[in-house]
Amino acid sequence: MAPLIGISTYWEDPAAWGPWRMPAALLPAGYSGLVQRAGGLAVLLPPGDPATAAAVVARLDGVVIAGGPDVEPERYGAGPHPRTGPPARERDAWELALIGAALDADTPLLGICRGLQLLNVARGGTLVQHIEGHVGEVAGQFGAHPVAPLPGTRYAGLVPEECTVPSQHHQSVDRLGEGLTVSAVAPDGTVEAVELAGRRWVLGVQWHPEMADDTRVVADFVRAAAYAG
Repeated sequence: MAPLIGISTYWEDPAAWGPWRMPAALLPAGYSGLVQRAGGLAVLLPPGDPATAAAVVARLDGVVIAGGPDVEPERYGAGPHPRTGPPARERDAWELALIGAALDADTPLLGICRGLQLLNVARGGTLVQHIEGHVGEVAGQFGAHPVAPLPGTRYAGLVPEECTVPSQHHQSVDRLGEGLTVSAVAPDGTVEAVELAGRRWVLGVQWHPEMADDTRVVADFVRAAAYAG
């Protein structure tokens, strides 16, 4: 049976479609499409009470933390940089709870862009609040840059060659969180992937695989989730 993969979503208020203008839980379609192409069943997880995260994760075979806005610097003991976006406190709390519940249950976990950053913060790490050169030249578009795997990591075992990835971010890992290993870097040294040893499957990527054709990382995640289930 295909594994059930939960993907975090976010509130948009108001959202607009047809004649309607009202709050909605949203997720770009690329995320669910990526999970489905890799053989998983995708379900969307709207922000909720962090106290329910463990019960939600208990019904899932794998968890994806999707990309989105900047993590509130207060979460890692820093003040806001002038270029840091407004806080999304409800989403931070929900997704950090999902990460904690997935780690506690040893449920396979994939972080994408903001998801990698939150994983690092959840493990006690910090973030660089603004970097240049990893975003599209036009707002709302993705940039592209090469990423190199680091030998001996899970990521390198899946993607052994340097490849070009779609990217749209201005924050990155600064101090690495406890137990995390860097598994890929950009040419300028920006951390592009991290993984956590001693767990069934925990990996975060700084780019957006839902915008690419390469499903090797997500296919391995889905296989791990199937085994976990």
